[in-house]
Amino acid sequence: MILPLETAAQTAAAQHPSSFDLMLKATADLDPIPTAIVHPCDDASLEGALAARDNGLILPILVGPEEKIRAAAAEAGIDISECEIVNTQHSHDSAKAAVLLVREGKAQALMKGALHTDEIMGEVVHKTRGLRTERRMSHVFVLDVPTYPKPLLISDAAINIFPDLETKADIIQNAIELGHALGVELPKVAILSAVETIYPKIPSTVEAGALCKMADRGQLTGGLLDGPLAFDNAVSKEAAETKGIVSEVAGDPDVLIAPDLEAGNMIAKQLMYLAGADSAGLVLGARVPVMLTSRADGTLSRVVSAALAQLLVHHRQGKVFM
Repeated sequence: MILPLETAAQTAAAQHPSSFDLMLKATADLDPIPTAIVHPCDDASLEGALAARDNGLILPILVGPEEKIRAAAAEAGIDISECEIVNTQHSHDSAKAAVLLVREGKAQALMKGALHTDEIMGEVVHKTRGLRTERRMSHVFVLDVPTYPKPLLISDAAINIFPDLETKADIIQNAIELGHALGVELPKVAILSAVETIYPKIPSTVEAGALCKMADRGQLTGGLLDGPLAFDNAVSKEAAETKGIVSEVAGDPDVLIAPDLEAGNMIAKQLMYLAGADSAGLVLGARVPVMLTSRADGTLSRVVSAALAQLLVHHRQGKVFM
């Protein structure tokens, strides 16, 4: 009888603990952060928020039409008796009220509930009453890939469609800050393109070279950059060596920077659906982290996204962990 061969993913999973398990353990001694749950009018939003609360990550403030929230909780059999509720009229009003809680210092993070991303982000980026900073906002996926030995950050796959050079610089700086919050002293950043050489007909290769030089000149700080790198030689030492690439980043990145949103989104989704990666993520570059969870996200994704937000908030307060 011939036994089936163990898959590469099974072998890798057995060799190293889950990155997400390690993140959750790192939050054990941290205080939960007050978090505005924006329009949690369905079971998925409420379950994710309360699971994050029960793991000691957040103190949820439910912001939405109180009657709808209570009806959704009752239908799903969820006890929200200990949760503060801020009553609003509708989803857009919920986003506006949640952002106001942050501006008043009553919330340290936002979590998206049952409303469109455009509604919540429209309030976050509002020029007068939003949560803008000097840095462009961007989304970072954090993936736990069974065949990769550490968390893999991918940006930007959800906010900036065709980022220019200055926007990419902010995308990188945001991702580096999150890497620091996860305990990575010098995050290795691979700037992706289709090839690993400067080729003027592919603008992303030129921008990658410029971004690396910006890091050399101190315009980007806190990380180790290399690019352009194709995906294979970015994540595989063997592929990089075959191409003759000498790099401290190639084969061992903490962060992958995509040339545009389409590429970043496809890379992240392919790793999730074909490589069995678990995912979480945050919007960075605002005054507080924003968890853009969707109905398709499971409870694990919502809980780990809350852990990321908690780690980032405490990192900004100067606390060291992991």
